[in-house]
Amino acid sequence: MKLIHIQHLYNRIGFGITPKELKKLSKQSRETVVKNLFKGSKKNTPVTVDLPFLETITPKQLKDKSLRQEIRKKSREKTQEFAEAWYNRLTNPTELLREKMTLFWANHFVCQSNNILFIQQYNNTLRKHALGDFKLFTKAVSKEAAMLIYLNNKQNRKQSPNENFARELMELFTLGENHYTQNDIKEAARAFTGYNHNFKGDFKFRKNQHDFDNKSFFNKNGNFMGDDIIDIILEQKQCAQFISEKIYRYFVNDRIDTNHIAEMTAVFYKDYNIENLMKYVFLSDWFYDTKNIGCKIKSPIEFLIGIHTTVPFTFQKTRQLFLVQRLLGQILMKPPNVAGWKTGKYWIDSNTLVTRLRLPSVLLNNAVITFSEKGDEEDVTDVEKKKLRRSAYIKTVTNWNTFETSYEEVSNTALITNLISSPISEGTKTMLLAKVHLPKKDFCIQLMSIPEYQLC
Repeated sequence: MKLIHIQHLYNRIGFGITPKELKKLSKQSRETVVKNLFKGSKKNTPVTVDLPFLETITPKQLKDKSLRQEIRKKSREKTQEFAEAWYNRLTNPTELLREKMTLFWANHFVCQSNNILFIQQYNNTLRKHALGDFKLFTKAVSKEAAMLIYLNNKQNRKQSPNENFARELMELFTLGENHYTQNDIKEAARAFTGYNHNFKGDFKFRKNQHDFDNKSFFNKNGNFMGDDIIDIILEQKQCAQFISEKIYRYFVNDRIDTNHIAEMTAVFYKDYNIENLMKYVFLSDWFYDTKNIGCKIKSPIEFLIGIHTTVPFTFQKTRQLFLVQRLLGQILMKPPNVAGWKTGKYWIDSNTLVTRLRLPSVLLNNAVITFSEKGDEEDVTDVEKKKLRRSAYIKTVTNWNTFETSYEEVSNTALITNLISSPISEGTKTMLLAKVHLPKKDFCIQLMSIPEYQLC
């Protein structure tokens, strides 16, 4: 398999690849490389944090207001700890493709919660089903406590149906806009009445809250339950196309190729098997077309972990990990809304681009970064802007020994092609040639600080 194709594959299914791994895989065929990727992600290892303060709690004890307040406080702290644990898993994944797919699905089946039990369970449900049956996946998500609360389905009862989950199920999770009617939303909401959970997050169906009357949904009539609604939705080929388009934009190119989407839709519609769809994509010749290489803007998390793949580093203070995520515009576990983060060109603006170009030297040299205390400085005076500005040393522990070992046989010139997959402008080439004789560590930081490094 060609080196550039392996790099491209690992940029999309992971966060880059080291020269030694690249050399090893170059001796294998595309089919073997892809086969082993999926084989390596067959296992599912949940991400967890210790929750001793919840182990002995009973529903009766939760009647104590002060205890509830204490649990909420600890839960928020543990939720942040879980976000850190998830980030650490991404930097050193045991199942690479499964973890990248989990990151993808987290911005598809978007959900947020400060209840550590619920959000930990939800995140691991995404991980469990990341390469499985999309139908079972969607049904599992509909029963998760975090989602029941986030989209108000816990309040969805036959006396007063709540349409929020039913609407987002079709608009954001399965079909896309304008592929259903308002009546479909109303009838679907009725089918999902009675969905609830206990205090540990286990799904509970409340029969007395469910509407058992007939419903009319997508020109079908029956006493439908929530799972029936999902079955009917997936009968629509539009669902297979909608998911295929989202996967294409994330793993292939922001610009849709209708012929490729038609191929993917046909594959996915057969059985809604996510693994089969992803194998088809990664084995297709068009996935490795020049136009699809180095064309996507890295998400903030991909950018951070891409740096880590080359030069492993850890934050000395957890809060600085989240500060950096905030400055880049993507905080794990904190999506902006139910639609998730806008991707592609939306990752970059004048503020985030400056931060990205500066960040490699900040992270790898314990340098100072200047940032705004508030996210938006518009409509304030120059004096007020100065007050909003803050500076902080981002303190990390950097493992340059690992970098030196991984890249010991790689020249500075070869380092360029190893880290940069997109075409390099003439101005950048001139600048790099002038600095190519720098020590390898310094040259590496220079490479990570050019605009082309933002692409994969």
